[in-house]
Amino acid sequence: MLEAVLVLNAIWFAMGFHAFYIRRRLFAKVVVPNRKHRDNSAYEAIIETGRFMGGFNLALSALNILLLLNVGGFDKDSQWATLLIFNAIAHGSQFAGNIPMALQNRRGNGLWNVFKGVMLRIFVIDFTLMVFNTVLAMTLVL
Repeated sequence: MLEAVLVLNAIWFAMGFHAFYIRRRLFAKVVVPNRKHRDNSAYEAIIETGRFMGGFNLALSALNILLLLNVGGFDKDSQWATLLIFNAIAHGSQFAGNIPMALQNRRGNGLWNVFKGVMLRIFVIDFTLMVFNTVLAMTLVL
């Protein structure tokens, strides 16, 4: 089970690197869907922040790959729980960051639609991986 969660984390964070860093212009269009709002320096800044978000996702993917390759390097369940909680927080912060927008969407507002397309996948997968990491961590320490 541990290896499966580490693989899922690594894949998801690698996909985040790809979306935010490599395809940052495309992702900016998802976040700013209205073409009329894209002709300004703030939109260009959103595109460029993809490098930062992508870099963090690359580091998190690499961490999970290294953990997967070194499963025997941690001999205590509490050590694994610590690392899994770290992953849960990383996924949970992404999920929680979309909650205010999702609430705005329910009222017919919001800058992007959390309940459609790519954003829905991000919302659901980050929530799911947050839960997987948390549950596995709890099973290791309880």
